[in-house]
Amino acid sequence: MKTLLRCPWCEGFDLYRQYHDTEWGVPIHDSRQLFELLILEGAQAGLSWSTVLKKRESYREAFNQFDPKKLAKYDDQKVVELLANPGIIRNRLKVAATIGNAKAYLALEKSGQPFNQFLWSFVKHKSIQNKRHALSEIPASSPESDAMSKALLKAGFKFVGTTICYAFMQASGMINDHLVSCHRYSAVQKIGNTQRNPK
Repeated sequence: MKTLLRCPWCEGFDLYRQYHDTEWGVPIHDSRQLFELLILEGAQAGLSWSTVLKKRESYREAFNQFDPKKLAKYDDQKVVELLANPGIIRNRLKVAATIGNAKAYLALEKSGQPFNQFLWSFVKHKSIQNKRHALSEIPASSPESDAMSKALLKAGFKFVGTTICYAFMQASGMINDHLVSCHRYSAVQKIGNTQRNPK
């Protein structure tokens, strides 16, 4: 049987490969799903994505499936409970940022700016199709992630530095950074070229 060529970063364990093969780089246009991904990318700060991926289901359970309306109501007692939960990354700043980001999300939506439209505007509502041949060619940030980070910080979000935003843009399909040798490159490119975020 022919071995599938993948981006080297996902090799190591089955869950990582499955994520790479089915999710990473596929355009996401649902606001709540984008919010969840942004929170998880922030939780990754200083750690590996594999660590977060292993805890993703526990995160969803602990944080009410990342429902911003529910998260925004979390009080000090809830924070204490979360910091005692071994299923998530127990970092007080990151937990506080999740609650604060939910409030920022709701404020953005209340202002008439749908979260998905806001985020996709930084790539002009169209996936950027890169042609990377090696991991060494992939940058840690870009002008688009710089702009997104600056705008999110201005809107009150935390843990949204440009490196986090670039990883978020890769994962959410705003940027196709699969290597051209990867079996997912063409499939993701095709999806990105046919899907458009509804204006």
